[in-house]
Amino acid sequence: MEIRIGQGIDVHAFAEGRRCVRGGVEIPAERGLLGHSDADALTHAVMDAVLGAIGQRDIGTLFPDTDQAFKDADSIKLLAKVWELAAAQGWRLVNADVTLLAEVPKVKPHVEKMQARLSSVLGCEPSRIAIKATTAERLGFVGRQEGVLASAVVLLQRD
Repeated sequence: MEIRIGQGIDVHAFAEGRRCVRGGVEIPAERGLLGHSDADALTHAVMDAVLGAIGQRDIGTLFPDTDQAFKDADSIKLLAKVWELAAAQGWRLVNADVTLLAEVPKVKPHVEKMQARLSSVLGCEPSRIAIKATTAERLGFVGRQEGVLASAVVLLQRD
């Protein structure tokens, strides 16, 4: 048996006129996040963590923001492509631990839906994906509500 750990971090600034998507779930909010795709920072962090665990480069290399094919792309669909790479190498997800650092909007009411969306792509039970959210206590760019930061760690296993 082989195990690997991967880490991913993603940051996006808030932007007017954009949908607010976290973990593949659209959340009612005044603003979304700026990005070439749907700017789902939480899902992006998971993608980078998986890519790191399988020894690949980041999502910017795989899905460059210079490629119009990824303009406003659904990050859950991009995660599915990343997971296809991992599964093709025989990897399965043991668990994912994800933290969202954001002042607004509150994600607690949406965590179970996010776990369900992510786990449906990653081929595991929702209980294998921990999603936590915290604030920055009004410190820094997150505290000033200029953007969000998402961090993910995954543990993969193959026989």
